Amino acid sequence: MKPKCKLIGEDGNIFNLMVIASRTLREADMHKEAGEMIDRITKSKSYDEALAIIMEYVEVE
Repeated sequence: MKPKCKLIGEDGNIFNLMVIASRTLREADMHKEAGEMIDRITKSKSYDEALAIIMEYVEVE
């Protein structure tokens, strides 16, 4: 089950969203997933791809 993460209404900068999602994962004791997500986002080719990766790990609200 993916943890809920409030991203709607936040600064849309992908690095800001990545930090918020990463914090949510760590708070849910999903440290490995947080690191994996960050690694995948930093290697992504576009904003849309990075956003899709975030949505694989957290439930955006």
